[in-house]
Amino acid sequence: MAMPDQGGPWEREPPGDGRRTIPRRRFALWLGLIAAVAAGVWLLAQMVPGGVTSSEDWVWVIRAVGLTAVVSTGILTAGRVRWGEKARHAAIWVGVVAVLFVGVAYRGELAGVAQRVRSEFAPAYPVATGAHELVVTQDNGGGFFVMGQINGRPVRFLIDTGASDTVLSPADARRLGVDVAALHFDHVAETANGLGYGAPFTADSLAVGPIKFANVPMAINQSPMSYSLLGMTFLRRLDSFEVRGSKLVLKWRE
Repeated sequence: MAMPDQGGPWEREPPGDGRRTIPRRRFALWLGLIAAVAAGVWLLAQMVPGGVTSSEDWVWVIRAVGLTAVVSTGILTAGRVRWGEKARHAAIWVGVVAVLFVGVAYRGELAGVAQRVRSEFAPAYPVATGAHELVVTQDNGGGFFVMGQINGRPVRFLIDTGASDTVLSPADARRLGVDVAALHFDHVAETANGLGYGAPFTADSLAVGPIKFANVPMAINQSPMSYSLLGMTFLRRLDSFEVRGSKLVLKWRE
């Protein structure tokens, strides 16, 4: 028995007239997105007056809005939308943008928090607490240690108000490139352990945090020391210094 000729799958006519209709809800969503972008641009212009002034600036704004409109047309032709999933993704991106915005807006305060936390765990690192004010935290042994720089090289100091000079240990002097064996230790000074001998040395620069002085006289000790001493040759150049509880406050002028 002959089968009726119904044609192959390639010969069948597609249902309807072949045109794809856009759901009204999708179209309304797309228009709402464009309106939201335009409203955001207008709101930013109100919050930052003068931010967009030249015709070139407006060209960039219009180009960005147009690009958003073109890219967002995918909403019109996309398949079935899972609104719950899209809402979660949108919430995540809103959260990320909010965190970044807060981080940028409060970057100065956050940097200050990080410095204070570091000063508690590493007291030798001073913290700037105001204009021309630096705070050093007392360590567990009761001393005030601070990280400084001599000629750009790091040196750990004990701040000693009873020392008239700033004194470098032989080990620190060697790290600075000083030939300790060639020095003449003819500078006599009284110490808690008796007479000490040192060699004169002038640093091109001595810095503690933002405090920086040039041509600072100091001495290099002949005997080994556990740490270098930051004495009155540095402290006298400050505007003031005082102990407040477990903090040593240093103030200086430019």
